[in-house]
Amino acid sequence: MASNDLQRIKRLGRYLRQDKKRLLIILLILAPVAFAGAIQPLLVGQAISVLRGEATIDFLNDLPLRSAIRLLTSGLLISVLLRLVLQGYQTYNIQAVGQRLTARIREDLFLHAMALSLRFHDRMPVGKLLTRLTSDVDALAEVFGSGAVGVLADVVSLIVIAITMVLVDWRLGILLLITQVPVTLLILWLQKRYRRANYRVREELSQLNADFQENLQGLEVVQMFRREALNGHKFNKTGMVYRQAVNGTIFYDSSISAFIEWVSLAAVALVLALGGWMVTAGIMGLGTLTTFILYSQRLFEPLRQLAERFTQIQGGLTAVERIGELLEERVEITDKSKFNEPIYPSKENHSRPELGEVIFDNVSFSYRHDEPILQELNFRIAPGENVAIVGPTGSGKTTLIRLLCRLYEPQKGRIFIDGQDIRNIPIPYLRRQLGVVLQDTFLFSGNVADNLRLDKSIDDDRLIEICRDLGLESLLNRLPRGLHTELRERGGNLSSGERQLLSVARVAIRNPSVLIMDEATAFMDPSTEATLQRDLDRLLEKRTALVIAHRLATVESADRILVLRRGRLIEQGTHKELRELGGLYSQLADLQERGLAKL
Repeated sequence: MASNDLQRIKRLGRYLRQDKKRLLIILLILAPVAFAGAIQPLLVGQAISVLRGEATIDFLNDLPLRSAIRLLTSGLLISVLLRLVLQGYQTYNIQAVGQRLTARIREDLFLHAMALSLRFHDRMPVGKLLTRLTSDVDALAEVFGSGAVGVLADVVSLIVIAITMVLVDWRLGILLLITQVPVTLLILWLQKRYRRANYRVREELSQLNADFQENLQGLEVVQMFRREALNGHKFNKTGMVYRQAVNGTIFYDSSISAFIEWVSLAAVALVLALGGWMVTAGIMGLGTLTTFILYSQRLFEPLRQLAERFTQIQGGLTAVERIGELLEERVEITDKSKFNEPIYPSKENHSRPELGEVIFDNVSFSYRHDEPILQELNFRIAPGENVAIVGPTGSGKTTLIRLLCRLYEPQKGRIFIDGQDIRNIPIPYLRRQLGVVLQDTFLFSGNVADNLRLDKSIDDDRLIEICRDLGLESLLNRLPRGLHTELRERGGNLSSGERQLLSVARVAIRNPSVLIMDEATAFMDPSTEATLQRDLDRLLEKRTALVIAHRLATVESADRILVLRRGRLIEQGTHKELRELGGLYSQLADLQERGLAKL
């Protein structure tokens, strides 16, 4: 095993510390279970020796035939029952530890994935990430549970059986142990090859899940553009590649199982041939030969189980590698230090119309090194100022918002809110000061009230009051159960405009210092937009606002307009000033008035 695997296993081993007592019990049971299994062939052999009058263990020689047989039979029954009870208790504890382990790792993986920046999630398909959170974690639990403990149990059984055989008859004992050498060498030889094949299986399964998830999310487009057959063909190709990868692991798995079976049969034949000659020559008793025939079967049973666990172990090691890679992904957006108190007092307790200043100081950013999105961006937004941001598609408008919310970090320059570098502001507090209404509204499964509250504690009466103030009373009246109406995934049982109204409402509840609106009214019909505009004006009052909009009516009412092109600020001013300037904004406004373009 590679050293980095050992490091990852050691790192993941901390999840087992909470189950130290249960693990200790499991390990202590290993020896009694192995002893109970190893003594059974010996008791059977001794019974045959007693019946044939051959040499037996000393204390049996002094007992009558009936008493000796009764004692051996009772011992055999006790050993069988003891082994069954201990194995059952051991299996229960192993499964319990495995499930606890799965829950802890999956929770940490989820929290870590949520903390990773959008840069990571941009390049990681959701289906691949889900595979690591589900099947990879399950495979890892098998290694730490039934796989690892099972291997220890098999090793202890092998040691106990080996010692017992050598003590009974060292010649046949050593002969049987020698037959295990080629099996062990084959297992080691196949380990690396199976590992590589299993890693490929996991990667192809991730791709399969990613394709499936993508087609489900884009089902509407698939059906409208009649892509069912074409996408089905592409998915079938992915499935074929996955099947070929699985066939590779099946080959290695079946090869070692068949080889172990062949070696075990050869060992039994060898014991029968050599032991039969020794019995006829009077060197060994029939009871001893029977003992070794049973031992030859018992000796390869742990190896058979090891072969069965082979896929679990190697699959688990692959899962350790893949989960370790995810946990080792660096969280880019973090607080520099621990903050016990927010930098500013709570907005709910202080009237602070002066708060909300936003400064971009020489900010440059790119998603890829060779494709700059923002270049040396400089501007200041005064507290309470309503600023519109316009520009052609790809000019960096949405990226600007992502940087302000610290969803990405700029490669160059700094961003300030109220004189503080946002990297020095605790992330939870920073994002509480920013109220963001995006064009594509995301609603969680649950009821309407939960989607409005999110992380804020507020009762239903207050929610209803806020919704009434925002003109949403008619929307709530249309819903079957008002605030308690259950929403389907992504709010599928609401229209786009209704989802956008709820998005604006949940921002208003938080009373942010800076309001950010990215085409917030794009999906609203003129009637709904007109109803909401009055409430938005009140929401924007004495509050800094950054508005990305393509509609001229929304832009021209702004205090100032920033015009971006290719990531650079090329114009700024009021609507009237920019029209008189005759630059890019004026051209876009002319085209929009003629219905030929958006701002």
